[in-house]
Amino acid sequence: MKFFVFGIGILIVSCLGFEAYDYFVYAEPKKEIIQGSITSVPKKVIIDSGRFLQPRQLPLSISEIERSIIKAGLVDIKKVDSNIVVDLKYSTCDNFLCADMYGDFNKCYLQPDVAEKLKLAQQFLRSKFPYYNLIVFDAARPRSIQYKMWASIDVPYCERSKYLSNPNSGSLHNFGAAVDISIIDKNGFELDMGTPYDFFGELAYPREEERMIFEGKLTHTQLLSRELLRSVMEHSGFSSITTEWWHFNSCSRKEAYLKYAMIE
Repeated sequence: MKFFVFGIGILIVSCLGFEAYDYFVYAEPKKEIIQGSITSVPKKVIIDSGRFLQPRQLPLSISEIERSIIKAGLVDIKKVDSNIVVDLKYSTCDNFLCADMYGDFNKCYLQPDVAEKLKLAQQFLRSKFPYYNLIVFDAARPRSIQYKMWASIDVPYCERSKYLSNPNSGSLHNFGAAVDISIIDKNGFELDMGTPYDFFGELAYPREEERMIFEGKLTHTQLLSRELLRSVMEHSGFSSITTEWWHFNSCSRKEAYLKYAMIE
């Protein structure tokens, strides 16, 4: 009976024209047999169409956000390299704002040349570690979303720039020229980078890593994971910043203004 119900679900999805990796998530703990006993391991996201169990409710048509991004000439990274995992944190409440900024939109769009760089980073990572993939937390971000985020920060106006670029001047995310990213293994577990994504504090600062190691706040394993991520991204033409281990730019803001249009 379970197989029959699941088969109907797949048939319905197929008829609607959905792509499986966009619309299903693994939501129950996986069970593994370890030394003859069955053990549950933590929940995780799986981006493999053959292993999804629960349907996500997404619209039949694309959202206004996605329409504006496509109009600006950006590309979906899944169409460039389907192995790159996408988990937009601002399409959930799992972010520093504790609010869903994107609604139904949960895709990684980038400028075409930036997407090609990310594809190179993915290939370089897989050449070194075949069981690892890149996972994107945020990519192209329309400036309308930047304004929404700016208005949602519950701090005095003069302190908001500590957490977010002022939308009046824009961010490289608003051009589709930056990514927030990490590394995930074949079982769906992210590498331990020492802090969660969007952690605001010195422990997340690459410039403070040596001191954090000395003070015992960052382990050598966590540092090696960060260095792996940086080496993969920098090898492919991205540059890191000093205050967020997850953020990488494809170019400078000055270059972005010359090469691209702001995504409104």
